[in-house]
Amino acid sequence: MRPVVSFALLVLAAATAHGAAPQFLAVSPALSRDHWLERRQPGQEPSPSDVPVYERFELRIDLSATFENPYDPEQIDLSAEFTSPSGKTMKIWGFYNPTSWAAQWMVRFAPTEEGRWTYVLKVRDVEGTAESAAGEFTATPSRSHGFVRIADNKRYFQYSDGSSFYGVGMWYNDAYDQFGRGAITEQGLDELKARGCNFISFFPTPLETRGTGLGRYDENLCGRLDQVFDWCDERDLHISWNLVFHSYVSEAVWGGGNARYRNNPYRTIAPARDWFGSEEVWKYQERLYRYIIARWGYSRSLFLWFIVDEINGTEGWQEGGVDRAEAWCRRMNDFFHEHDPYARPTTGTQSGGILEWWPNGYRIFDVAAREIYEAQGHPMPRGGKPDLMNDHPLRASYLNYAKQTAALWNGFEKPAIIGECGWDHTYYEPAMPGYAAMYHNALWASLANGASATPLWWAYSPYVNDAVLTGQLRALARFVRDIDFANRQWTPVDVKMSTGDGWAMKSDDLVFGWVANPMSGVAKETFTLSGLDDGHYELRLYRTWPGIYMEPLAIAAARGTLSVAIPELTSQSGHAQHMGDDVAFKLTRRAPP
Repeated sequence: MRPVVSFALLVLAAATAHGAAPQFLAVSPALSRDHWLERRQPGQEPSPSDVPVYERFELRIDLSATFENPYDPEQIDLSAEFTSPSGKTMKIWGFYNPTSWAAQWMVRFAPTEEGRWTYVLKVRDVEGTAESAAGEFTATPSRSHGFVRIADNKRYFQYSDGSSFYGVGMWYNDAYDQFGRGAITEQGLDELKARGCNFISFFPTPLETRGTGLGRYDENLCGRLDQVFDWCDERDLHISWNLVFHSYVSEAVWGGGNARYRNNPYRTIAPARDWFGSEEVWKYQERLYRYIIARWGYSRSLFLWFIVDEINGTEGWQEGGVDRAEAWCRRMNDFFHEHDPYARPTTGTQSGGILEWWPNGYRIFDVAAREIYEAQGHPMPRGGKPDLMNDHPLRASYLNYAKQTAALWNGFEKPAIIGECGWDHTYYEPAMPGYAAMYHNALWASLANGASATPLWWAYSPYVNDAVLTGQLRALARFVRDIDFANRQWTPVDVKMSTGDGWAMKSDDLVFGWVANPMSGVAKETFTLSGLDDGHYELRLYRTWPGIYMEPLAIAAARGTLSVAIPELTSQSGHAQHMGDDVAFKLTRRAPP
């Protein structure tokens, strides 16, 4: 966990007797050690009131108040009002965090403008209200791009500074055991970062347990999340946070590990079938999400509220009624839109069978997320011995990703992602020949059909790492890093292959795409693009496995079409080269020769 250096700023020094109105005793700004070291000059200590834009500004607060449950905002309500240099005000909730006997309350905030900020703390308990003296700090220039939001073109993501964010990552679940003992490790994050990843997706163990009871949160679990967020902040890795994982609100729908409601404290107030519709459940849920926003909402690493995963795997959907479950989805979407000060997008999913197409969900949430588990009804070879010429498993697989992504693109004007996929619900199982190629193809087929992130493969762990830790993510990250997804208007392009399949997306100044032929390779095949402006172009073919561009070629479009003959590679200096079964490409306009 990132260490911090605290500097005390005394606000009020008088304690109050029990039963009196609340008072602030002390407020201590905390500066991260990294920024303290960066800003330190010989013989000079940095000011705790300086923090780079988009970085954490943390107040540690000692106060006197009357309450029984520090997590219940009806008993004690702490907040801060921050005023920006431009005059904009932001209300940030405070939260209970008993990591120090001297200051058991915190406010975490990330400034979004450079310059002088002011703030005032407010607290209300059953006895009355109190307000702190005004404080201030200076937001300095930052190396960060800021928070991720939906781009103005409505199809992709962008940072606060307007630069593009294309998500490259996968599920990496913690399987939390105890503090410091979860599955997520710094080494694992470093490995993903080195391979081009910029995000992970996870679901945590619920913060309310049978031990804490409803409305109270396990501080070991909270501390573990602090740790994971610090690790991701330090590495500029982003987080897709799945708030409601289906198994924790299900008693028996899919059985086994998918039925964990028996240990959920919400069982004391509602059966699983009523979880989405119960007002008593919602009362506690509101408090929980308020706490989550207060404690971790500051982090620029957090980029997506993954509201619910596989909602159809719950009694609330199957027995309580689809209408009630979808009304809950709208309520959650509205809650985070209203209360997240950094306006992160939302998403949610049904499970990955072919029948689980969920247009209502894609309309409710900001990001349309479709799961794909191919063995659950999607087209795939049925025999144990594949027909590699007429029914190739790899072709069947990438067609599933291409068609489902294209359906999201064409049906909903919003970012499209494959929210969960892979694992072993596939023709090839992990570590079998073909599994790595299947994953590889899923990455590229989704990209070429308009996905705003790589498919969220399930999940980074020893079970699948032989397939995913090959450099495939690194090769894709290298290809997408100079594409301005956010600041261009994109449309699909018609691609015809002499033998095989292909897809592409185009803007005014760039076309990118991918073609594949797993039966006999793409060498010496021809692909034709339609719907282009006539004129001169530069073509760069990209070998997707090693992540290498070939030498650029000058090429021209006439009558709206352009054809490309893919070359074969030959051995050079005793080294074998093979064009492979697929190739990506970029096509840019250029001046006539």
